[in-house]
Amino acid sequence: MRRAAAALLVALVGLTGCVQTFDASKLGVPVTMASAAGAPAQGTPFTSNGHSVHFLFGLFTISAPNLQKALNRQLIGAGSVADLRIKVRSRWSDVLFTVLTGGLIVPRTVTYQGVIVEP
Repeated sequence: MRRAAAALLVALVGLTGCVQTFDASKLGVPVTMASAAGAPAQGTPFTSNGHSVHFLFGLFTISAPNLQKALNRQLIGAGSVADLRIKVRSRWSDVLFTVLTGGLIVPRTVTYQGVIVEP
């Protein structure tokens, strides 16, 4: 019976993850994830990093990256954002911190890349 309970606990922990939802509808400017084929967006490219922290193997989110805050620094006087790419990854330091805390604290690095299109 203990083995079955331990297996169930391991399966539940293994199925959890650090889930993040990114909502561009609240940014206040038009955002597109991709340009038309053969017509790349013209403008100023940008890259911005953010961090998220999860608790208990990713079951709970302690802090999430703020897409609006990251893009507002880039959007001063701009018209829209095109070709927005969002990459969520664990850097080696994130993995090290996760291992040192035994999976209780799980940091992630979020990178926003795109093109700012002038109005």
